[in-house]
Amino acid sequence: MAGSSIRSTDPGRQAWALMQRFVEAHNRHGELAEALGFRLGGGRGKILFQLREGPRTLSQLAAANGVDAPYATLIVDKLEAHGLVERRPHPGDRRRKLVTLTAAGHDALATADAILLRPPAAVGTLPADDLRQLTELLARLLAADATQSGQATPEK
Repeated sequence: MAGSSIRSTDPGRQAWALMQRFVEAHNRHGELAEALGFRLGGGRGKILFQLREGPRTLSQLAAANGVDAPYATLIVDKLEAHGLVERRPHPGDRRRKLVTLTAAGHDALATADAILLRPPAAVGTLPADDLRQLTELLARLLAADATQSGQATPEK
């Protein structure tokens, strides 16, 4: 850990600090905001990515994000103002609306994927075996985290 300012001798703390440092050094949210013309903070990005899986009611979005319905409505209003989502009648209940992605919403997700999922150049310097091992370790870490928090295990 040459040049590291991590003082802990706990391997878990060291690993976590290094992961945080690496991710923070390659944060591309500013680049994404520039490409989209606005920021996806305040829960907007999370809801936008959730809608990739299909339309959701406001109550489903609120529950999935641990917020109340008025706050979910506020987030959806902002996404709608940017033309990324729209509300449509629920086919089984006229009193409810489904929030769904627009074509611009799908385009924004494609832009986000292109920017946020582009690996930093340093990742490409690792040998293939190291990358496989890193991928396996991170997948195990995500699975353990999902198990502990009661979530579904993420896909590899």
